Order: sequence, then C-alpha cells, then structure tokens
Amino acid sequence: MFPIKDTIRSRSFPAVTWLLILVNAAVFLFEINLGPRGLNAFVQTFAIVPARLDFANPLTWGPLLTHMFLHGGWLHIISNMWTLFIFGDNVEDRLGSFRFLVFYLMGGALAGLAQALLTPGSTVPALGASGAIAAVLGAYFFFFPHSRVITFVPLFFLPWFVEIPAVIYLGFWFVSQLFSGVTSLAVAGGMALGGVAWWAHIGGFVAGLILARPFAAGRRARPFYLDEYYPW
Repeated sequence: MFPIKDTIRSRSFPAVTWLLILVNAAVFLFEINLGPRGLNAFVQTFAIVPARLDFANPLTWGPLLTHMFLHGGWLHIISNMWTLFIFGDNVEDRLGSFRFLVFYLMGGALAGLAQALLTPGSTVPALGASGAIAAVLGAYFFFFPHSRVITFVPLFFLPWFVEIPAVIYLGFWFVSQLFSGVTSLAVAGGMALGGVAWWAHIGGFVAGLILARPFAAGRRARPFYLDEYYPW
C-alpha cells in the first residue's frame, strides 16, 4: 500500500514541513557528491552507530539528531519526504510550526535512541528521517484517527485506489513494523531484514503517540469537517 493523499485540509501553510523537506533534500544532494570515501566518513560521523553511542559521554549524542537528515539512496529519501508531505502538514497545523519542529526533532531523537537501545552492539549505521516521520504518524494517529488515506494498492498490475480510515492504515503499518522488529531481533541484531532500522520506526511512532497531547496543550483543536471523515 502506498499513500497518495489524506482527506484532512490544512488551515495554514506548512512552513516547517517544507523546510524539513528542503533541508533533507539539500543534505542528500551534498551526500551524493562526496564520493565513496567521503560519503563513508560522512555517514560514520553523523549517523547513529549503536556500538559507539556512550550514554555517559554527551559528546557521542550528536548523531541522535543528525542521523535523521541523512539518507541511503533516492528511494529512501523520496519515500520519506513523500510521507512527511502527506501527513506532516496536518500535524504542524495542529501543533503550530515551532512546536512541530521541536516535536519532529525530539521524536527523531527518541526513535534513534530506541534503535540504539535495542541493538546496542550493532556497528551498522542507522540513518534516515523515517524515525522522526514515524513520530509524525503517531501524532496523526492520535489527532486524526477518523480521517481517510487515499491509498494506491497494486492489484494484478492494475492501479487500484482505495480510501482507508487512518486508524486502520496507520494501525496496520505499526503492526507490520512491530512484527518485523521482533523478527529482526531474532535474526541478526535488529537490522537484518533489509537493513531497516525497525525499532526506530516503532520507537518513533510510540513517541509521537505519547508526545502528541502535551505538545498540543493550550492550542485550539481544528474545526471538524464531515466530508474529511465520511465519503458520503
């Protein structure tokens, strides 16, 4: 299943969402022009390497923030930025731009921390915005469970578009991540299945669920539009 759009209207321009997309794109363009040796050094410096993370030494904590701006290829960054584009504007609208930025960075850091804690001996760099975006998905799940996600489902090579309630779409996504994460721990240190940092996704989503309410404290809920939730 691939999300195409959601049915929630944003009341304001999502400045931080677009800023994050542009920053991620700029960093990725910088990465692909480094060359193999330079790229390896860049990744080793700014991605999370769980085995090198020393919780007693704050000097090693930097990658908890920087890893979320690195990506491993075109498909990696395009899929992440597309998901942020679809779901980020509504969460930013609900929280406000500044709070959303802090929420995004905190969610990404907690996602990276979850991956490091569950795979403490791993020397495989963990990078990408997917943990931070998972936090955005967790907040979206909290704020807009009855919205609908227009989803592309390949069916015998034919395009099929279906509207799925967000609570089902995101719930299914989380369960699939949890299944893969638990399975990966039994295989080879938590990152064996396709080299994906499953526990960053899981940790990010849970962090988003937990942080959504306190970050929205004192802000007015958006208006309720029936056509956003019901197709008739």
